[in-house]
Amino acid sequence: MPNIEKEQKKLEKKRKEKNATRLLPWVTAVAMFIQSLDGTILNTSLPVIARDMKYSPTEMHSVIVTYALTLALFIPLSGWLADKFGTRNMFMIAVGLFVAGSLCCALSVDLFTFNLSRVLQAIGASMMVPIARLAILYQYPKNELLKTMNFITVFGLLGMVVGPSLGGFLSDNFSWHWIFLVNVPIGLIGISLAKRVMPNFKKAVGRFDFRGLMYFSLALIVITMVLELISTGLTHWMAILGGLLLFNLLAVIYFIHYKKTEKPIIDLRLLNIKTLRIGLAGSLITRLGIGGLPLLLPLMLQTGFGYSASTAGLLLLPSALANVAIKPFMVRIIKALGYRTILISNTVLLGLVLVILGFVERDTPLVYYIILMVFYGFFTSIQMSAMNTITLVDLDENTKSGGNTMLVIMQQLSVSFGVSVASLVLSFFQSDAIGMNLTQPFHYTFICLAAFTIFSSLTFSRLGKDDGSGYV
Repeated sequence: MPNIEKEQKKLEKKRKEKNATRLLPWVTAVAMFIQSLDGTILNTSLPVIARDMKYSPTEMHSVIVTYALTLALFIPLSGWLADKFGTRNMFMIAVGLFVAGSLCCALSVDLFTFNLSRVLQAIGASMMVPIARLAILYQYPKNELLKTMNFITVFGLLGMVVGPSLGGFLSDNFSWHWIFLVNVPIGLIGISLAKRVMPNFKKAVGRFDFRGLMYFSLALIVITMVLELISTGLTHWMAILGGLLLFNLLAVIYFIHYKKTEKPIIDLRLLNIKTLRIGLAGSLITRLGIGGLPLLLPLMLQTGFGYSASTAGLLLLPSALANVAIKPFMVRIIKALGYRTILISNTVLLGLVLVILGFVERDTPLVYYIILMVFYGFFTSIQMSAMNTITLVDLDENTKSGGNTMLVIMQQLSVSFGVSVASLVLSFFQSDAIGMNLTQPFHYTFICLAAFTIFSSLTFSRLGKDDGSGYV
């Protein structure tokens, strides 16, 4: 009898491991989808919310800033909490906080309660995706990492593209409350799945580096505020310069602290790993170029060409469909060409798409935009999967948590950088637009962003020909 019970326990353990391997990517996909959806769905609905709460649209900007600052504060904490208390436990808590925050947002009656609700929502969001992806890193061998990352990335991209259109649709046809209520059932599905299939990985952690967290998070908060100011133009240039000075001071203080600390909250020694260092740098520079397109294209189509908001939003959908369509071929493409070749050539191709957008005119047929968006979707999908995977492939059991946190921080900052740079470049050309038509500032902006994107290929040229080849 004892032997039979042992065998049954072994079979049950194998069954759970098999379920975890099969369904864990879906848990991560749910987290990525609702986080990226929430990051974009609000933008199109802010004017409606402002009108309902009797505020001006500019006053509602604090809702976005509050969310971004809370993310910056709590993201560095996610890896330590997951290792200390277990990936499953902390993921379920994170999604629970996000769902509670979403519900509170829907019930908010004024700007104060709305901002408090967004803080609660952002605390959950800051841990959701990092912890889910950390569980993926612990669960899967390196040779399956690309295929798995490839699968979950598409849901994050879909959320970003679908968000603006869905936000406008829900606000126009139902009420703005539904842009938050839609998170509740999706989040509950994520919690239920995690309880059943997510392993509760734990790792030995040292004493919590509270001082390091304060220095590092304050630096992130300051640079996030600077980016928000830059995105509105250079009208607050003294505040921007002061913020940059404070950011550099905090960065130096954290570096001095890190050198004296055995287990810092963010271990900068991980940057000695070549693929991690190049992946993070390349990811930042690439997103400086392509990060502004979802903002610029609908704006150009509406203000420059006279298209309706719904038409402008729908023109982003072909890129989402192309993202999905290319995924089944991703592993074969990277296996055939290698990470170095893919990342160098793909950034150039993305830059060429932006250059072409710099020459479209009011009478350009819609079919050309659709074709461009399809190619943009193909190249963006390849770029994101390849960048994320090459950044993480050389991490071992001791460095996975720290490297994953670094990647999440860089992704969050690069999204803000991308939008801020695009807004700044556009405002520069618009301020000098005497004698130009309405579309010329957009054309020049797209060409400048194309230069940023193509420049990132130089970063990826530092990869070795065989880097990452053993993990495809």
